[in-house]
Amino acid sequence: MNQVTPIEAPADYKHDEQRSGMRRAAWIIVPVAVIGGLGYHFLGGGPAAPPAMPPAPVTVATPLSRQVTEWDDNVGRFAASKTVEVRPRVAGAVVAIYFKDGQIVQKGQPLFAIDPRPFAAALAEATASVASARSDLALAKADLGRATRLTGDEGLSQGEVDSLKAKVQAAQASLAAAQARVQARALDVEFSTVRAPIAGRVSDRKVDAGNLVSGGGSSAATLLTTINALDPIYLTFDTSESQYLKMQRAKDKGAVPIEVRLQDETDYRWHGKIDFSDNGLNPLSGTIRGRAVLDNPNYFLTPGMFGNIRLTSGGGTVTALLVPDAAVQTDQARKTVFVVGADNSVTVKPVETGAAVDGLRVIRSGLLPGDRVVIAGMQSIMPGGKVAPKQGRIAPVVQPAAPVSAPAAAQATLAN
Repeated sequence: MNQVTPIEAPADYKHDEQRSGMRRAAWIIVPVAVIGGLGYHFLGGGPAAPPAMPPAPVTVATPLSRQVTEWDDNVGRFAASKTVEVRPRVAGAVVAIYFKDGQIVQKGQPLFAIDPRPFAAALAEATASVASARSDLALAKADLGRATRLTGDEGLSQGEVDSLKAKVQAAQASLAAAQARVQARALDVEFSTVRAPIAGRVSDRKVDAGNLVSGGGSSAATLLTTINALDPIYLTFDTSESQYLKMQRAKDKGAVPIEVRLQDETDYRWHGKIDFSDNGLNPLSGTIRGRAVLDNPNYFLTPGMFGNIRLTSGGGTVTALLVPDAAVQTDQARKTVFVVGADNSVTVKPVETGAAVDGLRVIRSGLLPGDRVVIAGMQSIMPGGKVAPKQGRIAPVVQPAAPVSAPAAAQATLAN
C-alpha cells in the first residue's frame, strides 16, 4: 500500500504564515478594544472631570470720600452789556473822523465832526433875535411906566393901560422864544461833533469824511458806527427747568456763581455770577434763558464768543462717595457697580450717579462707605460668583478738559 509522505513547507513560508495570523488577530483585537472602550465610557467610566476654575482675580477698594462741589454744564454766548448805534442829531457833511476802527473809546470822546458853519450862523442869528426881543421888551416897559405916572387930565384910560401891559407881556414872551432858539442853535453846534455816548469798543466807520449824512431823532438818521460796552460783559445761555429750580433755591444763599472756559482753554479761569433769568420758560423747548455777568477789564472777551459754563448745582460743597468712572456699569436704564461681600461673592448694587470729578464718578446713593467695589477685572466675573479680591486704592486722576469745539487744523508752508 502506497504511503504519502508529507512535504514540509519551507521555513520562510512558515514565518510568513505566522505574521499573517498575527495581523488578522490585530485587526480583530482593535475593533474589540474600541467597542469595549465605548461601552466602558457609556457605562459611566472614562476619565475624571477637569478641576474647577480658580476664582477670578479682581481689584477692590472702598469708595473715596471727598468734599466736592457739583456743577451743571451749559454752553453760552457772550453779549455786550450795552450796545449803541451812533447816529447824528443834525444833518450835514462829515468833515473829520477822530477814531480808528475797532479802538476802545471813552464816554464823551469825539468820533465824527459835521460841518458846524451852518449851525454857527444860525446860532448868531438867534443871538441877534434875543437882542432885538430884549430891546422891544425894554421899550414896552418904558411905555407902561410913563403911562402909570400920568395923573389927572394927563392920565390914560384903563383900556390904554391894559394895552401897554399886554405889549410888555408879549415882549417878554418874544424874548423867551428868542432865548430858546439860541439854546436850540447852540445844541445844533454841539451836535455837529458826534461823541461816544458810552465807553466801549467802537466798530468800523460806516461813512467817510466828505459824505452828507441825515440827522434827526429817529432811525432814519444815518448810521455812523456802533459801540459795544464790554466791561462788564454778559454771557447768555439756555438752561433746563431742573437747573432753573436749583438756581432759584441757590439765590436764597446769595449770588449764584459760575465758572467759564473758552474754546482754547483747559481750565475754568473766568468767573462771574448769574444776574438775570427770563420771566418764563420756552413752551417748545422747556428751557429758560439766563444771563451771567463777568468782569472784562482788558476787553479780552468779545460778543459772539462761546463759553463752556459750570453752574453750581445748588447743593454747595458736600461730602460725596466717589468711584472710578470705569467701575460703573450700565444695566439697561440703571447704573450699577459690582460689590464683593465678606465671603468673596459678587453682588450687583444699583446706584444713582452724579457728576464726574477728575476721572471719578460721584455716587449719590446706593453705596456705603465700607463697600468693597470692584475697580478692575469686571470683565471676568459674574454676579453670585466667587472672586479672589486684591486690595486697591481709588485716587483722582486730573485730566485736561476737552475744548468747547475743536479748533481748525493749523496750516503751514515751507519758507524759502
